[in-house]
Amino acid sequence: MVNTEKSLELRHFRCVLAVAHSLHFARAAVELGISPPALTKQVQETESLLGTRLFQRSKRAVALTAAGELFVLEAARALAQLAQAQEVARRAGRGELGRLEIGYVASAAYAGVLQGQFARFRASHPGIHISAREYPMETLPDLLDQGRVDLAFVRPPLHYPEGIASVVMLRDRFVLAVHAGSPLARLEAVHASALAQQAFIVPEQEWGTVEVSRRGGFAAQVVSRPGSLVAVLTEVSLGVGCAIVPHSVMASVQLPGVLFRELAGPPIRSEIAAAFRRHEQAPAARAFIAQL
Repeated sequence: MVNTEKSLELRHFRCVLAVAHSLHFARAAVELGISPPALTKQVQETESLLGTRLFQRSKRAVALTAAGELFVLEAARALAQLAQAQEVARRAGRGELGRLEIGYVASAAYAGVLQGQFARFRASHPGIHISAREYPMETLPDLLDQGRVDLAFVRPPLHYPEGIASVVMLRDRFVLAVHAGSPLARLEAVHASALAQQAFIVPEQEWGTVEVSRRGGFAAQVVSRPGSLVAVLTEVSLGVGCAIVPHSVMASVQLPGVLFRELAGPPIRSEIAAAFRRHEQAPAARAFIAQL
C-alpha cells in the first residue's frame, strides 16, 4: 500500500541511485558518506512510499526489479533537471542568462551605436536574449521608468523621470538637409541667418532647430513634425522644407532630391545616450549597464 502521508524527497532519489549504480549497499553508503544501516533505511522508506520493491536482495547480490529499473531512469532525469535548474538560476543571478528589452530611436541605429553595443554584449553574454524596438523618443523615458523596456537609446536633451540616469555614447553634430533644387544646396556651409525665411520640418529631437533659430535671430517656421528621421527626410525630398538633422544620418540615409550641408559657425552638438534605471536590480540589465 502506498504511504500517502509523506512524499519522496531528494535524499530518497540519491540513495536509490547510489545503490543502483554500485549494486552494493556498503559501497553506496561510502559514496554517500552515511552508514549502511542509514542507507538501507532510506531505500526501504522509498519503497514504502512507492508501494513497490525497487531492489531484489540476497546475501550475495543486489539487483534492480523491473519497477526499480524504470524508477532509476526517471530519477536520474529528475536529478539532472534539478541540477540544470540550479545552474540556470545561478547563471541568471550572475547576469549570464535572461532577456532584455531595448528601446531606441532610429538615429542610434544610423550612427552604429546600437549595433556596436549589441555586438559587444552578445559576445560576452551569449545566454541573454535581446529584443530591440524603435519607439517615439518622447515615450522612452516613461517606458523605462515603468519597466516596459530595460534600456533606451535616445538623443538628449531629454527629460527623465526621477531614478533614470544616462550616459553619452556618441557626440555628433547637426547638419542641414535641403532639397536639391533649393538655392541653399549651392552653398558649402549655410549660416543660420540664411534660414530665416525657410520652412522647417522638425524631427523628434528639435534641439538643432531651436539652436539654429536662436543663432539666426528668428522664430523657426515649423510646417511639419512627421516623427522619424526617414519621414523628415522624405518630406525634404518632396520640397516641403528643410530640416536640421544629425550628421550621422548623412552616411546612412540617402534619398533622391536630398542634399546635406554643413552649418557655418561653431558646431551644434548632437548626442546619443543610453538611459537606464539608476537602481536597476535585474542581473542581465545590470550587466549591460556595466558595459555602457
